[in-house]
Amino acid sequence: MAATEQEAQNVAHKNEKLGEVVSTKMAKTIVVEVTRRVPHPMYKRIVSKRKKFYAHDEEQSAHVGDFVRIIECRPLSRLKRWELQTILRRAPLVGVDHPALQASADTRVKKTVKKKK
Repeated sequence: MAATEQEAQNVAHKNEKLGEVVSTKMAKTIVVEVTRRVPHPMYKRIVSKRKKFYAHDEEQSAHVGDFVRIIECRPLSRLKRWELQTILRRAPLVGVDHPALQASADTRVKKTVKKKK
């Protein structure tokens, strides 16, 4: 019990952000876009500001469109200073997953039609 309480205290002081995954093209790295709404300094109108963070995803479990929580960690590379903590909401799957359907949906394969005599 003492070890889990101590781990909770260590994680509690780290900065965390909520955002949407916009890219998973790199190995074990996701790009998370965090949007925040702040008043404009002069005009006081609410403006949305966006910033992208590179986060470490060890299991490669996050997909594009997922809403995730990331927390601060030690520098892992030149740009990565965050790691994936939890996936809060999964994105709906829109693509074709069945192999037989993928072959018929592939538009790169040129299909020739034989002409009747």
